[in-house]
Amino acid sequence: MTPFFSIIIPVYNKEKFVKNTLDTVLNQTFQNYEVIVVNDGSTDNSLEILRSINDPRLKIFSQENQGAAASRNKGMEKATASYVCFLDADDSWKTDHLAVLAGAIMKFPDAKMFCSRYVTQINHNTFIKNNFLDIADDYEGYVDDFFKSSYINRVALTSAVCIHKSVFEELGGFNSTTCSTEDLEYWIKIALAYKVAITAKTTMVYNFVTDNASLSKIHITKKTVPDFDIYAGEELQNPSLKRFLDLYRVEYALQYKIAGDLQRSRALLQKTDPKNINFKTKLLMGLPSAVLQKLLKIKHILKSKGIDFSIYH
Repeated sequence: MTPFFSIIIPVYNKEKFVKNTLDTVLNQTFQNYEVIVVNDGSTDNSLEILRSINDPRLKIFSQENQGAAASRNKGMEKATASYVCFLDADDSWKTDHLAVLAGAIMKFPDAKMFCSRYVTQINHNTFIKNNFLDIADDYEGYVDDFFKSSYINRVALTSAVCIHKSVFEELGGFNSTTCSTEDLEYWIKIALAYKVAITAKTTMVYNFVTDNASLSKIHITKKTVPDFDIYAGEELQNPSLKRFLDLYRVEYALQYKIAGDLQRSRALLQKTDPKNINFKTKLLMGLPSAVLQKLLKIKHILKSKGIDFSIYH
């Protein structure tokens, strides 16, 4: 029987998390799926742990380390289902995640991307509920303005997304040359081309504890960030998209400022509408890099204590 869902999980050195993540998949109430795990050149025991799991729906592919984007693309190439779900190897699903997505697919057939609601885990005991602008907490259906609704929290977060396989066939896959928020670039491309639907139930847990730790190992100046200029034409016609992209331009500009790369920071700010930079961020942009580095450390400490906030909104 052809599976209804293909679940794609890229794995790179996730021996501490991958078993738990896979357990949340294998314990789903909706059982018609295949699991495609792409081992992206792991050097720890991730592959051995994967091979120890005895389930005929689990398919393991290995490649030299190429990054999450290339791993997801390989997974989509191997997928046999009409609907593809993504899951990072340290996130988790509640047991009804696939059932809720399957219900949304039946109810909203004009959509090509389906987004589950999610909570963000910022430390071992703190989970933050994410709300979306102009979308009621109990709403299920098509998203009227994907970019506006994503100003504060992203409607599309990788482990909460399901797409129709035709999206991959028509638009291609993730940009494997980008090593920072390559998923964001892909969701923008999809949202510009197709209708998006959101579920009413929260069925995914985004593990920001491990994500934050792994991100900190890669210096911003060594990352290849998305080129938002490819949407220059769409920005002129879509104010919501313009503001959405400017939020990320400002975020990267501040990261570059913290890292001392003033040239790249200024370049991003020059492409940002000043109206889309709030007062808090303008104040921070005026501070020396050394002060910003200390403030960032304080923010990370507060987050580890369960206190979270954003300066961008």
